[in-house]
Amino acid sequence: MFGTLDIPAGALYGIHTARSLATFRLADRPVPAALVEAYGQVKAACAATNRALGVWAADAGKADAIERACREMASGLLTEHVRVDQLQGGAGTGTHMNVNEVLANRALVILGEAPGSYDRVSPIEDINRHQSTNDTFPTALRLAAIMRLRNLEAQVVGLQEAFQAKEQEFAHIVKVGRTQLQDAVLTTLGREMGAYAEAFGRDRWRIYKCEERLRVVNLGGTAIGSGITAPREFIFRVVDALRETTGIGFVRAENLTEATQNADVFVEVSGILKALAVSLHKVASDLRLLASGPEAGLGEIALPARLPGSTIMPGKVNPVVPEAVSQAALLYMAYDATIGFACASGA
Repeated sequence: MFGTLDIPAGALYGIHTARSLATFRLADRPVPAALVEAYGQVKAACAATNRALGVWAADAGKADAIERACREMASGLLTEHVRVDQLQGGAGTGTHMNVNEVLANRALVILGEAPGSYDRVSPIEDINRHQSTNDTFPTALRLAAIMRLRNLEAQVVGLQEAFQAKEQEFAHIVKVGRTQLQDAVLTTLGREMGAYAEAFGRDRWRIYKCEERLRVVNLGGTAIGSGITAPREFIFRVVDALRETTGIGFVRAENLTEATQNADVFVEVSGILKALAVSLHKVASDLRLLASGPEAGLGEIALPARLPGSTIMPGKVNPVVPEAVSQAALLYMAYDATIGFACASGA
């Protein structure tokens, strides 16, 4: 029906991935490594559950190879083989099949067999046993988001602490406050820095709290949340295995159909990140204004010089770091709108 395609020598992906690569060339970059590694952990949890249920009782070597392949993907060793484009149709099926094929072929190599000889290890019958794209992909996405958000929280903590240090350093510097850019009553530069620190403190708290939403997963719900093709024991045990694999307190959604059908949690989390983007843009814009000059602007603060600012005016230095921060913040605000539209359409 779909014809044949050549697979490069040494590739661990298979025909489904090759078709996806031939069809989707939109973003021209593969899915993020964080998602691939998270998928490895989800697959490891599913494999451990299937093994505990005796699925591969007659072939312990196969079970060992599958679990080892999953661990390798989770640790980033197989990321280069998951090559499907970030922009693709099919609600993540292309990514999921790429993962399944890589894990199956890696398991075959571990067993001393040729990639693509799926008699002993199948991407569908073994790697995807009791699973669907519609429960594994959202679960992997939540896990990847949690790991990225934890890293982001640490960065925001560092930013908050940096402004707190400036609050103390500049506590004695008296300056004019402004409302609507007009002169107002006196304040201190330290007080202004402390206000920025407080804003980032709220962002830090929001990021920390949003993990609670992401820890609720629909793994075990398979295609539409009904758990079709998955035995009851798998549905009730797989999230326990995911907790053990990741060390994160995941819980199974009370209503798997609802959790499969709706994606509003990603809108909520994105809104929290948009709030951080707003804070970053506001602070960057303020610093840029306060550093304006040096002769005809406010010139109240001096930003570190990073790059020459002009090809025609010698000695000119621009506030390139605040400007770059503002650009990144504005870009994320656009991403937030995209996420909202995508979730509203069920995509």
